[in-house]
Amino acid sequence: MKNKIRIAIDGPSGAGKSTIAKRVAKELGIDYIDTGAMYRAVAYKVLHNQIDLNDVESIKKMLSETNIDFINGNIILDDEIINDKIRTHEISRMASDVSALQVVRDKLVALQRKMGQHKSVVMDGRDIGTNVLIDAEYKFFVTATASERARRRWLELLEKDEKVDLKQVEADIIDRDNNDSMRELNPLRKAEDAIELDTTGMTIEEVTDEILEVIKWQS
Repeated sequence: MKNKIRIAIDGPSGAGKSTIAKRVAKELGIDYIDTGAMYRAVAYKVLHNQIDLNDVESIKKMLSETNIDFINGNIILDDEIINDKIRTHEISRMASDVSALQVVRDKLVALQRKMGQHKSVVMDGRDIGTNVLIDAEYKFFVTATASERARRRWLELLEKDEKVDLKQVEADIIDRDNNDSMRELNPLRKAEDAIELDTTGMTIEEVTDEILEVIKWQS
């Protein structure tokens, strides 16, 4: 493997990006940066402080007093571990709205680029290969059908005792796909040099192995 590598894994909501990225990072012994969790952390703080998304000045002030870090697999927001607090259905919906704000993206993209400057990392999100790490050594676009992604998210929420209707989850997934793909600022799209992987019907292990195989042969 090269001395320093950056691996970008992009794709729509519920495609399994985070789980796959974590496994790839673990197998390669490098750091995993969950960029989606960073937007969720901001969404959590916005909700917690009851800030109006149209109040740009209040959001700017909040961001200036916000610190996000990853330590031992935990996401830390202002010295508090918030792993489970940001994995709710409400936060998922808010994260999409928050990520469309330029002031938020500017802050988090700067943090993400800094993380990838000096060490090997795996990052997953919506625009890692097209915006955050344009020169990443490896780029993948992980996707699946909307119904498959909704089923995965629904099962994940059930495990957390969140009673959500499957049809509603799928409707929200489709709505988020539309928001992420149509937004003016760094929309969700496959980078020209990314390898696309449709994970419908595949296990996490199978997708991880495929990504590792590509990296192995191209190293």
